[in-house]
Amino acid sequence: MRRALALSALGLGATSPNPVVGCVVLDASGEVAGEGWHQRAGGPHAEVNALRAAGGRARGGTALVTLEPCNHTGRTGPCAQALIEAGVARVVYAVSDPNPAATGGAETLRAAGISVEQGLCEAEAAEGNAAWLTSVRLGRPHVTWKYAATLDGRIAAADGTSRWITSAEARADVHRLRAECDAVVVGSGTQRADDPHLAVRGVAGAVQPLRVVVDTSGTAVTPGARVLDDAAPTLIAVADDVTPAVTAETVRLPRADGGLDVPALLDALHTRGVRSVLLEGGPTLAGAFVAAGAVDRVVGYLAPALLGAGPPALAGGGITTITQALRLDVSEIRRLGPDLRITATLVAKEH
Repeated sequence: MRRALALSALGLGATSPNPVVGCVVLDASGEVAGEGWHQRAGGPHAEVNALRAAGGRARGGTALVTLEPCNHTGRTGPCAQALIEAGVARVVYAVSDPNPAATGGAETLRAAGISVEQGLCEAEAAEGNAAWLTSVRLGRPHVTWKYAATLDGRIAAADGTSRWITSAEARADVHRLRAECDAVVVGSGTQRADDPHLAVRGVAGAVQPLRVVVDTSGTAVTPGARVLDDAAPTLIAVADDVTPAVTAETVRLPRADGGLDVPALLDALHTRGVRSVLLEGGPTLAGAFVAAGAVDRVVGYLAPALLGAGPPALAGGGITTITQALRLDVSEIRRLGPDLRITATLVAKEH
């Protein structure tokens, strides 16, 4: 199953609006007969790819899958039926499918006489499929807030200079994060200060994410901006009462608290098939997302440096007292060159 989890991760950034899924098929003697993963939306599912690789050796064997085999016909046929036709004797899957349109695969398999087990490596599989599961359960994209700061929490010096706070190793890792997400989002402050490109570089075979600039007044993205090149698709989000300064794909949204309505933005992105968002904006946009309860994961790159002054990583967020602090569950701490990368998820508040 851990091999299936590793295979599923190969589809990150390329399968939306579908989940990432990995599958390993063992023959009747327990030897690996075939492997596969869901490589792109509309293409064969993981089970089909693994069964094709296994051929006749799948008969009487075991299929280990990171997600409950689907039970419906969409752009591809139901994987439960494919497993039945292949003659497997046992199916072990990690996470149950919460999608009402696709669930029921386990029951179909059992009805065909196949032994079915659920829950192996469930937590790891749920974490790997967090974007899709968030989409199904909450009806919005999964949001990762990424920032880079000094050890004292500054994202720029007092004079506004910020290149480069973190190392080349950390910056390369950000491109991996971008490649795994469907959309990269920044605000007008970042757009004006940095003229960011936001496309993925240095990741072989990457599917370019949608570049999104939250430009409430329609004045931050100007002709010649780097996000307007043809390296990746771009969407400009503006207030519903303004006209942007450039000709580009635009979505108009209602205003809220001095900016745009964050839930409306996420709804618009979800409608476009975006299931995972990498929030790379500055402290103001990050604060708006936090205040809206729309941050699911935090990835912080901390450089061993001190600035003493300058903008903080997070501004606002609706937090005014220590009891309102958002508590995080740290899942990983890793060294990248001289820097630390800390990955954490938000701890659900007790009611």
